[in-house]
Amino acid sequence: MRSKKVYWLAGLAGLLTLTVAVAVSVGSTPIPLADVWRILGRVLPGVGSMIQPPGDTSVETIVRSIRLPRVLLSVLVGASLAMAGVVYQALLRNPLADPYILGVSSGAALGAVIALLTGWGAAWLGGWNVPVFAFIGAMVALLAVLQLARVGSQMRPETLILSGVVVQAFFGAVLTFCIALSEEQLQQIQSWLMGSFALREWEHVAVVGPFLAIGTVVCWWFSRELNLFALGDRAAGHLGVSVGMVRGLLLVTASLVTAAAVSVSGTIGFVGLVVPHVMRILCGPDHRWLIPLSLLAGGVFLTGADLLARVMLAPRELPIGVVTAFVGAPFFAWLLRNHLRSRRGEGSSC
Repeated sequence: MRSKKVYWLAGLAGLLTLTVAVAVSVGSTPIPLADVWRILGRVLPGVGSMIQPPGDTSVETIVRSIRLPRVLLSVLVGASLAMAGVVYQALLRNPLADPYILGVSSGAALGAVIALLTGWGAAWLGGWNVPVFAFIGAMVALLAVLQLARVGSQMRPETLILSGVVVQAFFGAVLTFCIALSEEQLQQIQSWLMGSFALREWEHVAVVGPFLAIGTVVCWWFSRELNLFALGDRAAGHLGVSVGMVRGLLLVTASLVTAAAVSVSGTIGFVGLVVPHVMRILCGPDHRWLIPLSLLAGGVFLTGADLLARVMLAPRELPIGVVTAFVGAPFFAWLLRNHLRSRRGEGSSC
């Protein structure tokens, strides 16, 4: 069983590398994969100086300055949403939980819309005013949910979910009101709400990267506790888990990772719901493996979806949220159906 998970880990890492190379090579100016590998190899420390650059220097500029930041950002955002989905589903013991269930997406969307409508912070933040306000909005929503869900010193999963629904509904109503008042920025707002990686730079990668790295370490460190949460709060407590402290820490960690991802990409649905389910069906529920496997699978899924968004209606670009829903929903339904059939067959044979 362990060797199977190692094979999955190695296979997903290889698939992610290939997906990144293909996504970098495809665009308005096609770049041969051989040149892409050469340019990516030149980025690696130690061996980069030994690799010859491509003959056309403009190709390297396109890859390094335009395409590679966008592709790497899609990898990081996909990994962030997938990992957050794993944590939410474990903590809330709800298979329908995703990174947006606690109202983080509504808070981020409202913050971004306020920045787009008012222009607040543009003078001293420049183009960063939208991501910064989106992150602040996500944190306000999270704090509101945590405060509303707390009953004494306890925070039960069902109370958290209901609090998330309430906060998300309220922020969604305010967001709808703001959109109704806007006319000139309506297209820009809709584009952000449906998600996009267009015109993203290395600075955006630098925003998501640290949150994902720290969040991954924290969540994986508590992978044993995440496994025990499946037994229920009382059983986990009897087995030595500080239920309230661990749940609060991991909820805040997953929400911070989600907020950082949403602040630079907009709201992209389905990744944090589908990817953890798929990897759990294929590789089992052990979070020591599920977290890294979902990270890789989320990066593959969202990078592939972004590639489809760029090429399906080229030179126009589809919102990436539309692509994730169109691609993810049928695949998830097919995989879940097959899994249920196999479980039914195993049960009847016994």
